[in-house]
Amino acid sequence: MTDPVGVISTFQTRFGSRHPDVTYVEQAQQAAVGALHAAGMRPDDIDAVVYCMAPTFFMGVSDADQWAVDHVFAAGKPFFRIHTGGSTGGSAVHAALGLLRSRMFRSVLVVGAERLNETADAQEILNLTFDAFYERDMPLSTNTSVALMASRYLQRHGLTERDLARAPVRQRRSALKNPYAHLKGEITVDDVLESPLIAHPLKLYDVCPRSSGSAAMILGDAETIDAFQPRPAFINGFSSVSDTYWLGDRLSDEADLDLGEMEIAAVTARECFGRAGITDPFGEIQVAELYDPYSLIGYLQLEQLGFCAGGEAPRLDAEGTWDLHGGGVAVNPSGGTLCTNPIAITGLVRAIEAANQVMGTAGELQATGVRNTIATAIGGMAQFTNVTLFGDDHRDTQEPTR
Repeated sequence: MTDPVGVISTFQTRFGSRHPDVTYVEQAQQAAVGALHAAGMRPDDIDAVVYCMAPTFFMGVSDADQWAVDHVFAAGKPFFRIHTGGSTGGSAVHAALGLLRSRMFRSVLVVGAERLNETADAQEILNLTFDAFYERDMPLSTNTSVALMASRYLQRHGLTERDLARAPVRQRRSALKNPYAHLKGEITVDDVLESPLIAHPLKLYDVCPRSSGSAAMILGDAETIDAFQPRPAFINGFSSVSDTYWLGDRLSDEADLDLGEMEIAAVTARECFGRAGITDPFGEIQVAELYDPYSLIGYLQLEQLGFCAGGEAPRLDAEGTWDLHGGGVAVNPSGGTLCTNPIAITGLVRAIEAANQVMGTAGELQATGVRNTIATAIGGMAQFTNVTLFGDDHRDTQEPTR
């Protein structure tokens, strides 16, 4: 029998290109204070802090997590910095879950901030992910790598650039109701296709922004939940899986590995759903908050996670299946990563949005009849993936299935 762990409160700031009115650590403190206030808790009610932080190159301050310790009320407590690229926020939630399941702590604050635009060229920093001797000289980057994946995906399934363009159209429209989202508005498929070319077939509107802001989540054990939250979001399923570093090692005709399909997401989902006892994702999960920094990536995850068959996600989008009230599964009703991408905490924001749906605190983004939601996060050119399943009641965690 596993111990219940649930989300007690969440908080996020408004996201934008810059927040010159506050320092980095003041941003982090805003999120910590907001989550504590939402729960009716004081700093002394928190036993440990898990801190989300991507490369410090983004702001030019080495190890800024050390600077943040006092501001997030971690002095005198265990403090753990997590960094797995874009999946950092999701990995941080899993780290907090592990601390609580260990029974060493009763409450854990997960918090982080991002100032991605502090650097003149974030893409140059992100390109350091790639091997210096072979991959960078090609030149591979996050944009060109996903573009190659997109070309392969479109070719394999007989789809077009117009099919990919449906994702940003839907999500920017959804983000109009999200007070925290960075990009929002009514755009058309033609607007996406006519936006500047980034790397064929990806256009500017197929790609996420660089966002600044902060977020926090407080998780607790059964005793803490009883004291502070009458309607928690329980973590009933979780999985984190890592892939090989070399992109070339993810291609194999013999093993039927295709870089354009991102099979690691399927492995991660099977493990998470196996723990939660989910056998029919489309029928049992009402909301999916997916880490989708490119229009392709959300569609790939829907297919690999078992919500639909390969190549079907864009076609179902055209039918309204992924709309908030479309009768299917609400996919990224917050606008997702395509609308807001503060890299260090993007995975945490996905988890916050998914948990809020279960807790009934999603405001105008709230779906109806929510019992189960998922949040995903991806980092290191799809080298790290994680999935978290939130539910409206505690279900005993089962053994994962791979």
